[in-house]
Amino acid sequence: MEASHLIVLLLIGYIVFTIDNHAKAFPQPPILVLIGIGLSFIPFFSSMELTQKTLYEFFLPALLFISAYKYPSAALRKHGGVIGLLSTGGLIVTVGLLGGAIYYLASPFLALPFIGALIIAAILAPTDPISVTAILKQASGDETIADIVEGESMINDGTSIVVFTTLVTIVSSGKDLSALSVLGDFLLVSLGGIAIGLIFGWLVCKAVHYTHHKEFQVMLSIVLAYGNFFLAEALGVSGVLATVTAGIMLSWEFTHTNKEDHYRESLDGFWDIVEPTLLSLVFLTIGIIAPKYLDIKHLLLAFLIFIGSLIIRYIVIQLSLFTLPSTKKMGQSDALLISFAGVKGTMSVVLLLILETVNDENIQFYISVSFIAILLSLIIQSFGIYPLTKKLSK
Repeated sequence: MEASHLIVLLLIGYIVFTIDNHAKAFPQPPILVLIGIGLSFIPFFSSMELTQKTLYEFFLPALLFISAYKYPSAALRKHGGVIGLLSTGGLIVTVGLLGGAIYYLASPFLALPFIGALIIAAILAPTDPISVTAILKQASGDETIADIVEGESMINDGTSIVVFTTLVTIVSSGKDLSALSVLGDFLLVSLGGIAIGLIFGWLVCKAVHYTHHKEFQVMLSIVLAYGNFFLAEALGVSGVLATVTAGIMLSWEFTHTNKEDHYRESLDGFWDIVEPTLLSLVFLTIGIIAPKYLDIKHLLLAFLIFIGSLIIRYIVIQLSLFTLPSTKKMGQSDALLISFAGVKGTMSVVLLLILETVNDENIQFYISVSFIAILLSLIIQSFGIYPLTKKLSK
C-alpha cells in the first residue's frame, strides 16, 4: 500500500465514520467494503493488495486487543458460560453441521470433498460484529445480547483458526489425522495461547503502576498487544487467544486500579484513534481486492450456504441457551438476534487469504464461494440487524 493510497483511504474512512456519528443504524464495515468495491474499478487503486501476513500480523492483533480490553469484565463474569460454550464447543459443532450442509448443497454443482466443505464452514464460522453490537444496544436498549455476541466473537476467532489450521493440514498432507491427535493439538494450541496471555497480561497489569506517565503506559499496551501475539505464534500456540486473554486481563485490572492513575483514559485516547483508522483501511482494502476473488457463477451456491449458515447458527445457539441454566429464560427472539448478529468479517478474510497458499485443485472454488458468502453476511446482516431488533423488541 503506497502513501498516496493510505491518505485517500483514511480520508474516505473519516467521512464514513463522521456520517456514522450523525446517522441512525449506520454500519460502517459494509459501507466501507461497498465503497472499496467501487474503488477497485479506478486504475489508481489497481496495484493495491492485501496479504494474509499484513492482515494477520499487523491489523488483527490491534483489533483483537481493542475489543478485549474494552470488554467489561462484569459482562464476562455474567455471561461467561454461554460465551465459552458458543465460542468453543458451539463453534466446532457449527463447523461440523455447516460442513455437512455445504457438502449436500454443493453436490449439484461439483463433486466437493467433505474435507473441503468443512474448510469452507471453518472460514464462515468466526463472527466479527464490529458495528452490529452498537446498533443492537441502540435499537433494543438491552446490553445483554450485545455483550454475548461481542464476547463470543472475541474468543471464537482463536478457536476458528485452530480448527481451520487442522483441516488445512489434513488437505496439505493428504493424511487422515486421528481424533485424539486433533484434540491434543487443539488443546495445546488453545491452552498455550491462553497461558501466555495470562502471564504477560498479569505482568503488564503490575508493570503499568511503576509509571504515571500516560505516554509510557500507552507504549506498554502496544508492546502487550503485539509482543504477546508474536511470542505465542513463535512458540507454536495461538497468538489470537494470547492477545484476547491479555486484553481481558487488562480490562479486569481497570476495575481494581486507582482512578487517579487515569490509565483507562490514557489507553482510550490512543486506541480510540487507532481503531477507526485500522477498520477504515481493512474494510476498504477488502472491498478493493474483492472483485479478483469473486466468480458470479458461484453466487447461487454461496447464497444457499449463507442461508444455511444462519439456520445452523440459530439451531446451535438455541440449543446452547437451553443447555445453560443461566440462559434458559432467553427466548427464541433472543436466539434469533444472537444468530443474526454473528456477522462474518476480518477473521474470515484472514482464513480465506491463508487458503491461497494451499496447493489443492479446488482452492479457487473454496475462496470464491467463501468470499461471496462473507460479503453477503457483511451486507445483509449488518443492514438488517436494526430493523430486526426493532421488530422483535415490539
